[in-house]
Amino acid sequence: MQKQAEQKRFLRVEDIAEMLQCSQSHAYKIMRQLNNELKKKGKIVVAGRVPRRYVEERLY
Repeated sequence: MQKQAEQKRFLRVEDIAEMLQCSQSHAYKIMRQLNNELKKKGKIVVAGRVPRRYVEERLY
């Protein structure tokens, strides 16, 4: 059983939409952009998920 205080390593579109207080369609655009940036850096990406650390680094 995981502790509730633990944060997810990867965020889904719902998480990004909630975090940014935007629509899910806009969150998909942001997620796509972030995943494309990671691909260009040579990273392996998983469709529909973005690493929390990268999201926080890019957005804040």
